[in-house]
Amino acid sequence: MNILEKIIARKREEVEEAKVLVPVKKLEQSVYFPTETISMKKYIQRDDKSGIIAEVKRKSPSKGIINAFSSVEEVSIGYMQAGASALSVLTDVDFFGGKNENLTIARKFNFCPILRKDFIIDEYQIIEAKSIGADAILLIAACLEPNRLTELAKFAHSLGLEVLMEVHNKEELDRSLSEHLDLVGVNNRDLTTFTTSLDVSKKLAEFIPDQFVKVSESGLNDPAAVVDLKKYGYEGFLIGEYFMKHANPGKACAEFVEQIQRLEK
Repeated sequence: MNILEKIIARKREEVEEAKVLVPVKKLEQSVYFPTETISMKKYIQRDDKSGIIAEVKRKSPSKGIINAFSSVEEVSIGYMQAGASALSVLTDVDFFGGKNENLTIARKFNFCPILRKDFIIDEYQIIEAKSIGADAILLIAACLEPNRLTELAKFAHSLGLEVLMEVHNKEELDRSLSEHLDLVGVNNRDLTTFTTSLDVSKKLAEFIPDQFVKVSESGLNDPAAVVDLKKYGYEGFLIGEYFMKHANPGKACAEFVEQIQRLEK
């Protein structure tokens, strides 16, 4: 099995365990469940924001430990003060060192859109996302059959959550597009090999319909690259590893945003 297959196999076990430990009725009792969500799509398109979706990410299968001890409270507040448009919080435990509590902490201290970054394969995880304070979920085309992806996206919308669909190639894009998506993300990193190239975003840009906000993900460590990708119609930029490898991720994000602004003058 490649790494993505290993992650999904573990995720299936994890979801079944969670269903037993925390029933849906319990999730629906969360204070966040009836709360109206905040639109990540609208925040990314705001003129007073940077378009950056800043990520809280402790480790990854390709890089190992990135930043094990940073405070979610400090990092998330730092990101928003830096001018980020939204937050992304990893909740996968085994492979990315995340947990649901991290997202809830970020929710407690920030009034902004928060993306639950995980490998979602089941409606239970979408209910869970709403219960921990998320505003949007990620659906990865490489992990889901097209009909299943559409079912999950439709279900997310029924709970008021927005959907960011992630693709890596044109085949995934063509088979997975539907009216139940809000944003389309292009992952510059191949999840089976973990090789990264920004050319992936550039090549796919023209095939993403204008009704969806275009988001470029992974490998973004140069403000000039963000400015260049805007020429291809990208409005959102998911960045985690580059910020998190710094001792002060919020400060790194602020400097990154300032450099983008200087380049665009």
